[in-house]
Amino acid sequence: MTRFRPCIDLHAGQVKQIVGGTLDSATSELKTNFVSQRPAEYYAKLYRDNELEGAHVIMLGPGNDEAADEALAAWPGHLQVGGGINDKNAAQWIEKGASKVIITSFLFPEGKFSQERLNAVLSALGGDKDKLVIDLSCRRRGPDKWFVAMNKWQTITDMEITQESIKGLEPYCSEFLIHAADNEGLQKGVDESLVENLADWCTIPVTYAGGGRNIADLELVKRKSNGRIDLTIGSALDIFGGQGVEFHDCVQWNKKQVPL
Repeated sequence: MTRFRPCIDLHAGQVKQIVGGTLDSATSELKTNFVSQRPAEYYAKLYRDNELEGAHVIMLGPGNDEAADEALAAWPGHLQVGGGINDKNAAQWIEKGASKVIITSFLFPEGKFSQERLNAVLSALGGDKDKLVIDLSCRRRGPDKWFVAMNKWQTITDMEITQESIKGLEPYCSEFLIHAADNEGLQKGVDESLVENLADWCTIPVTYAGGGRNIADLELVKRKSNGRIDLTIGSALDIFGGQGVEFHDCVQWNKKQVPL
């Protein structure tokens, strides 16, 4: 069943909400919707106290390890962590308290998918795919065509998101996380076509992020995906300075859901 899933996006050690398509790796310039005065652990405890499982902590660039450590320490075994994950540090993040690690860029050296690297990450996790989430965050390239984007969503890879590519990855992970980078942070609505296709193509849990504005968008994703896709709302939330929806209302919405 569709659930609201929260996030903790970290940039330069602070919790922020950004416009996804503006995060330039070369200049670190970005359009920021919100910079929190509270530490990452505050949000981790908030999610813990409201029993919001499956939240993701994303480290956008360097300087975020300490903040991520503090978040994981506040709710060990319940938060997923991503950003800079590779075969050398994946197991370390699990040891630090991450429930799962999220991986994207490492799988695409020079923008080309590497099965060898995916195998290496899974091996580093002891072959336990339940500890691995593959981030297929993407950018739209034409009508109903999406390609995986890496390096803070600035580099378009050679992998188109299709039923075939999804089927090839599912045996190696337990979930997909998919930011629609062109919608991220804009609060202009979700990519309905992408949500519908993901629901048709995926047989494992999927969390969609990008453009979510309010409770109506949770209902929309629930309807379009037949309850198979979860939704992350970020910039629109009151806890991130937004005016679209109150965090409390999302928590209550989750509690009211029953399997379709």
